[in-house]
Amino acid sequence: MLHEQIKNGIKEAMMAKDAMKLKVFRAMSAAFTNELVAKNKKPQEMLADEEAVVVITKLAKQRKDSIDQFKKGNREDLVKEEQAELAILENYLPKMMDKSEVAKIAQAKKAELGITDGAKKGMLMSALMKDLRGKADGAVVKEVVESLFD
Repeated sequence: MLHEQIKNGIKEAMMAKDAMKLKVFRAMSAAFTNELVAKNKKPQEMLADEEAVVVITKLAKQRKDSIDQFKKGNREDLVKEEQAELAILENYLPKMMDKSEVAKIAQAKKAELGITDGAKKGMLMSALMKDLRGKADGAVVKEVVESLFD
């Protein structure tokens, strides 16, 4: 179970004196607890793997947003730290589909739904995100959908 792995990771990071991993594992653990409380569960309970992946995905997205902001602010020191945290988080996420895989599925879905004009991009995007949730990055899906109507 993913939630349990993170709890064990905290202990291992403490023993290894790995400050970066410890920081990331503690952030994940806190996010898991917040998610449990938000779902009216006890903080001692464990999240199902699907729920844990959703939480870790949110944390990874936050890191990506921070990286973009720090790059705009010319703060390379903070960019490197966020990238290191993101790398640790990505170890616990399923591998995302690449652009070519998403494009094949998007073309098939476009044909299946009979969408021919750009006015229905939203309908295609919605159908694709429903099918690809947790398998493909939303930004990649959006980029592919946009390219289908150029």
